[in-house]
Amino acid sequence: MALPRMSTARVDTLTSWHADWRGLRVAVLGLSTTGFSVADTLAELGADVYVFTESADEEYARLLPVIGARLWTGPLQEVPEELATFDPEVVIASPGFAPQHPVIAWTQERGTPLWGDIELAWRVRDKVLRPDGSPADWMLITGTNGKTTTTRLTASMLVAGGLRAAPVGNIGVPVLDAVRDPGGFDVLVVELSSHQLWYLGLADVAGPDPLSPYAAVCLNLADDHLEWHGSFQAYRDAKAVVYRNTRVACVYNKADVATREMVEDADVVEGARAIGFDLGVPGPSDLGVVDGILVDRAFLAERRSSALELTTVSELAAEGLGAPHIVSNILAASALARSRDVEPAAIRAALRSFALDPHRIEVVAVHEGVTWIDDSKATNPHAAASSLAAYPGALWIVGGMLKGVDIAPLVAGRGGGAKAAIVIGADRTEVVGAFARHAPEVPVFEVDAAETENVMARVVDLALDIARDGDVVLLAPAAASFDQFSSYADRGRRFADAVRERISAGEGGARDHDDTAPDPGA
Repeated sequence: MALPRMSTARVDTLTSWHADWRGLRVAVLGLSTTGFSVADTLAELGADVYVFTESADEEYARLLPVIGARLWTGPLQEVPEELATFDPEVVIASPGFAPQHPVIAWTQERGTPLWGDIELAWRVRDKVLRPDGSPADWMLITGTNGKTTTTRLTASMLVAGGLRAAPVGNIGVPVLDAVRDPGGFDVLVVELSSHQLWYLGLADVAGPDPLSPYAAVCLNLADDHLEWHGSFQAYRDAKAVVYRNTRVACVYNKADVATREMVEDADVVEGARAIGFDLGVPGPSDLGVVDGILVDRAFLAERRSSALELTTVSELAAEGLGAPHIVSNILAASALARSRDVEPAAIRAALRSFALDPHRIEVVAVHEGVTWIDDSKATNPHAAASSLAAYPGALWIVGGMLKGVDIAPLVAGRGGGAKAAIVIGADRTEVVGAFARHAPEVPVFEVDAAETENVMARVVDLALDIARDGDVVLLAPAAASFDQFSSYADRGRRFADAVRERISAGEGGARDHDDTAPDPGA
């Protein structure tokens, strides 16, 4: 039996904080940080809020009745009777709910407007206005890898340039918290995952007040999250939403043809410019590198005959920012900042004070000539390839949950140059098999410890036996962490702790270094 189609007439009028949201029946799916920010915002607006979740953070669950929202907790593999009875006028889902989820399918079949938190945040962005009476500009950042680093870099550059800016979104700070901040902002730098962009893509581009960013960038595109999207094409289509309705600058990676094609296909505001970046010599309207100098040939009047110097690769290396993929992120962030007229001096100042987040090519220790590096944030092959490019010949710690992604191209490419591979995680068989087929000359050691507490201790013991003076031991798993760890941060922390413990024990004489490396497969 076909479900009745709902009228969206009222919802179409809700394009402002000051619209009449009172009594609007909204079902919120999920009670993570994002889900709670949605519920809290809607409750403040006077909506009738009912949260549905399979599990709830104790503190958020305690706060829901305080703000006037209801909570239902239980399995969501079928549509709860309480949800159907509630008959929501809008459903707002947390990013973890995939398109094929039963509740998402039910919502779409009945014609109920389906939003993510980003759609709601855009609609209510006018709660706090700038001195000129307009809401903050939004800059959108996505990509398979480098999103968080680029988001932080961009916000830092904007702040150094005298603008009130904040990094928000998938970076961990809900956009809804920022749009309700009474201090207000000039620019919100919004990191978006492919999941958030899929929900954003459901909005009617011809509808009332669609999201229209000041500038946007897709940093790169490679296989990831295929189990969520169902196919690479669906993943690519979600990422491409980032450029839709861009007003000023569509920034793309010249070294990644997919991002250029996204810009070429995008429906943007008339006058928006395409701005390229890569590590090569830039043309007009690009940012790039000339003789070790990062330059801007996009945002200056004489761009056909001159360039603005931003910084140098040697200066970045001195700050720990010299890895090629980090330089690429810096160019992308600089393009966004320059689109808002941030001066090169401010960009340099921001870079001098910038530090990468933990677990992003972080040097854990240097001991007896061996450098131990934690890049646990490399949760897919594309990210791991960047790490391996920065540290060729490393002893590579790889594996985890592959999320449906084929690791063979990475093993056949950058992985083939590794000194050795220590393989961990639930999908070890696929990784070991890829080495056997594509890089049989690389020694492979498998760690089958099922208990989280033991995995990294065993990994580090193996690495200590293999590594020699001048070697790099690189944790760049190319896979998600949830098979054995609570997060990529937990995985990185445990690796760093194990390294420090083993080094300390060795210095105290508790463990002697074995000059004979173990046999692969032992």
